[in-house]
Amino acid sequence: MRNELNSLTIGGLAKAANVHVETIRYYQRRGLLPEPARPYGSIRRYGTAEVSRLTFVKTAQRLGFSLNEVAELLRLEDGTHCQEASTLAEHKLEDVRKKIEGLQRIEQVLDEMVHSCHREEGNITCPLIASLHEGLGEAGDPRA
Repeated sequence: MRNELNSLTIGGLAKAANVHVETIRYYQRRGLLPEPARPYGSIRRYGTAEVSRLTFVKTAQRLGFSLNEVAELLRLEDGTHCQEASTLAEHKLEDVRKKIEGLQRIEQVLDEMVHSCHREEGNITCPLIASLHEGLGEAGDPRA
């Protein structure tokens, strides 16, 4: 298996990294993954380094980093730029916390709307639908 991981075709790389071939090509165009040389009359081959790099990119994306941020992290990956990487992660953490706060406001507003529907059973108009038509005020605006 060791030799197989050092002579993967693009399809084999995609399978090993659990991504689509087009994802690999896109990452290559974005400069996130180097494109190996094509030996004359042969096909490009990939190895464990490329599998590792794809794993890095996909893991960073799952943590909410954009591809531009991933590119920056890759630039810092030699291990000597820990403070810069930490700063980038701190900004991402703050973004995530703001999103969570926004989602909690949305949850609260929706919870109130659902409860108003249950309290108003038998009413001709649905309070939830009526609220959506009226819009939400500043205090109830989940985007605030």
